[in-house]
Amino acid sequence: MTEDSNDRSKEGLSNADEPSRRYSNFSKTETTQETSQEDSFRPKIRWPDFAVQLFIHIGCLYGLYLCLVSAKFYTTLFAFLTIYASGFGITAGAHRLWSHRAYKAKWPLRLILVFLFTITGQRHVYIWALDHRVHHKYSETDADPHNAKRGFLFSHVGWLVLTPHPNVVEKRKAVDMSDLEADPIVMWQKKLYPLLFLIFVIFLPVYIPVYYWNETVWNSFWVNFNARFCITLNIAFFVNSVAHMWGQKPYDRYISPVENLAVSMAALGEGWHNYHHVFPWDYRAGELGNIYNPSTAFIDLFAKIGWAYDLKFASSSMISRRAQKSGDGSHVWGYGDADIEKEDLEELEKMKDFNKCH
Repeated sequence: MTEDSNDRSKEGLSNADEPSRRYSNFSKTETTQETSQEDSFRPKIRWPDFAVQLFIHIGCLYGLYLCLVSAKFYTTLFAFLTIYASGFGITAGAHRLWSHRAYKAKWPLRLILVFLFTITGQRHVYIWALDHRVHHKYSETDADPHNAKRGFLFSHVGWLVLTPHPNVVEKRKAVDMSDLEADPIVMWQKKLYPLLFLIFVIFLPVYIPVYYWNETVWNSFWVNFNARFCITLNIAFFVNSVAHMWGQKPYDRYISPVENLAVSMAALGEGWHNYHHVFPWDYRAGELGNIYNPSTAFIDLFAKIGWAYDLKFASSSMISRRAQKSGDGSHVWGYGDADIEKEDLEELEKMKDFNKCH
């Protein structure tokens, strides 16, 4: 036996242990470097983006004031109908179709969805889906673009006005976007987005009330661009913030996304977020289908005429297994569920006996 072998024997190490030790040391070094990078990272304000958000939000308040004092009723109605209709471009389009591939759509539906999404002004589909895929893959870590663990303000709007964490930049480069790159409608919108933004986010929403019912340009701009745009943005922001903080976790109590009825009603069914993060490929984005979920009804409507197809969804047995395995106990939908309290079950049995006697 060599001297080197004797030394290793004295240390209690075999040749097989050596690679393991080297790997362990490498992992520790890598972890130390990552920790050092996290400790040294200090986000900076992107002042142009900050100024834009400030203008949008202050202008929204002024636009809402004009709704009360001088804007015509049809102008206000038009703004809120546009908010509602265009929202399907986010929920059924950029989110469920293009980010998660929860169903497939023929080109007429994809074209409708890309125009509706453009009206919302939330960047082009490609970058929206890219960030959303990163969000799901690295949720609640430094690689999450709107990491809710950094607080309400950051996850709501701060992530848009601060420099991203280096991990976000790195993971964005690693996401496979080949399916969107093969979609000519998505790439067409990406290429022409600045022009499409001017037409569909500013010009048409402002021009229509002026042309059809003689609204003033001043009122129409602040109501139908500024207020409408800001409200649409914040409804989407609530999914990133509120729906990651306050609500129940029937399917997985170990993650931060929650079931939030208020967000779901405002965001066309996108507030059933605990379910969505457990089953992101379910086109319904919620267990209860069309209950408080207009986006599911929207997709189902187009499925009936064949424009939406290959709809993916979780079976009741899948949902039940996951709820029993990791839920917080709030998944109680009917008689016979394992989550029913013992006392409740005993009372139900008494009711059954009582009904037999009467």
